[in-house]
Amino acid sequence: MITVVGSINMDLVVQTDRFPKQGETALGNLYTTVPGGKGANQAVAAARLGSGVHMIGAVGQDAFGDELVAGLKEEGIQVQHVKQTDGASGIANILLSEGDNRIIVVPGANHSVTTEEIDALTDQLAASYLVMMQLEMPIPVIQRALEICHQHGVPTILNPAPASGFTAELLPYCTYLTPNETEAEEIFGGDWEAALEEYPNRLVVTLGQKGAQFYDGEKHVLVGGFPTKAVDTTGAGDTFNGALASALAEGQAFEEAVRFANAAASLSVEKFGAQGGMPERAAVIERMAGGRP
Repeated sequence: MITVVGSINMDLVVQTDRFPKQGETALGNLYTTVPGGKGANQAVAAARLGSGVHMIGAVGQDAFGDELVAGLKEEGIQVQHVKQTDGASGIANILLSEGDNRIIVVPGANHSVTTEEIDALTDQLAASYLVMMQLEMPIPVIQRALEICHQHGVPTILNPAPASGFTAELLPYCTYLTPNETEAEEIFGGDWEAALEEYPNRLVVTLGQKGAQFYDGEKHVLVGGFPTKAVDTTGAGDTFNGALASALAEGQAFEEAVRFANAAASLSVEKFGAQGGMPERAAVIERMAGGRP
């Protein structure tokens, strides 16, 4: 069983032929709302790959909140620890163009979760095979959840996104840290490869289509990405993390778990929506069977 402590948002997605310049108004060609939030995305990714998943988070008492909770239930995710609170659900404003995205997140109800509520869920965290977190919730909440897991010997994955919320105090409590290249540079400076050597088999940096890199204690390991034709890259990182959690919770060796996560991420970008392209296990196995990249 994987427990996810994280954000639950509604993504407000606009697609346009090109990103507008500063001060410019551009015409879009698509608008839609799709469930998102890094926490919910990673929970869905793990659930679709066959893992049992519990979600800890919050939504607002609004139409988005009702829809978001219903969507998690449809994915088979346990939602008894998702509270509905006064005010608005979190949203992410996502602009898609030129094979890339630009995102503004408004936390809303996600920031209503408290450390006291995390303390009350100690039994849930302690009973988990693995706990996964991100940084779209209050940092004290994430730190408290990490501390509880550390005290009970429960492995954790911290996806430090957005990296602006990361503090050095979190690192000793993380079993695994999974920044992308930009986040790694913000956290560790320009020489993040040196940081890999300080945290062997714990720190893995995702590199988009190139794959992901870590240090195994003796050498740097670049686990190559899989060829893909990107339609929407929004959920690729979340899919990677959800798949990594699923593989590690099953007991896969770290390199193979990273490869499994790369395959899942490559599939996720081939369909629209952060959760829309998240694959089932059979599709990931099939892609991996196509040959080691």
